[in-house]
Amino acid sequence: MTRDAIAQDTLNMATIEQVSHPTPSPVNTTWSKKDSPSPPKAQWNTKDLGLRLGVDVASAAAAGALTCPLITIIDRAIIEKASKGFPIQNTIKSCLKSMVAKPSSFFLGTPFLLIYTLYSSTYLTANAIDTITSTYRNQPYDTVTPGPAKFISTTTVNMAICVYKDARFAKIFGAQQQPPQPQPQPQQQQIQRYPFPKSTQHTSLRPPPPPPPPPPQPAAAGPKIPITSFTLFCLRDSVTIFASFNVPPLIAPAIPDFIASTPAMKAAVAQFACPALMQFFSTPMHLLGLDLYNRQPVGGLSAGDRIARIRRDYVPSCFARMGKIVPAYGVGGVVNVRLRAVLMGRLEEAEKMKA
Repeated sequence: MTRDAIAQDTLNMATIEQVSHPTPSPVNTTWSKKDSPSPPKAQWNTKDLGLRLGVDVASAAAAGALTCPLITIIDRAIIEKASKGFPIQNTIKSCLKSMVAKPSSFFLGTPFLLIYTLYSSTYLTANAIDTITSTYRNQPYDTVTPGPAKFISTTTVNMAICVYKDARFAKIFGAQQQPPQPQPQPQQQQIQRYPFPKSTQHTSLRPPPPPPPPPPQPAAAGPKIPITSFTLFCLRDSVTIFASFNVPPLIAPAIPDFIASTPAMKAAVAQFACPALMQFFSTPMHLLGLDLYNRQPVGGLSAGDRIARIRRDYVPSCFARMGKIVPAYGVGGVVNVRLRAVLMGRLEEAEKMKA
């Protein structure tokens, strides 16, 4: 065998051994230490975040200013109907005249400020949740989400303010309990004196000294809101918020075309219809909570008596609450969503032009 043949055989054997037992490359060794390749970092859409939050505030404030005057009047009319039996239309007429005659007293009064704080805060919470969601999901500025985060947040804010508002309204416009009248003091029997000199009168014949005046009675405090009323108010607000912010985006695509032909019209129809129809279920909760406050003690009346009062006020109060909810979450909801969408669209177009 020649020298070249031996060298060739040695080279072939080394090649076969290398193939059967490959030496790990540095690249493979380095990659094997990692279980999986690192995922790409999430991108957050934080552009114009301050301006977007400003749009949320402006949209909520504009929607609240547009709808809260009428809501204040209707809410007062419902409470006075349930507590004092005043006709709803009479209260609405007198409040409208007062608003026109004395606008400063109306718009700076406690009832309007409570209502404005309630609804503008609710709109703002819903807008902020949409902005936060679109930020961490890297979505367009005007994205609207119907997720559970919006329901929990808006319900918490709405209930916290609305329960306080209902308690104040019930004390301002509800049945005022009369303070106890002082019992008349019995007239003391006058003892007739004999016409003798004072020095000769017997001490037993002298009239007793007048009694000291009674101490001043403290002002009677108003009745407390029962826990059951608070619970009913919270349940009422929960179903109303759910029907106002979460249900419309879900059922809007299912609306037939002969009712609304475009997606925008379907969204508007759902935004108006859902909160209004929910009042058929939430009005009894509202009336029972007011009745438990107006006619105390809570256990002093039978269930049949309270049900009879709810039946008496159900129809007018139900339609009055529809007249209140439609401006609040129908008109107000549409104005808030549309105004926010328009302003967010302009911000996004301006950002694209800069890029």
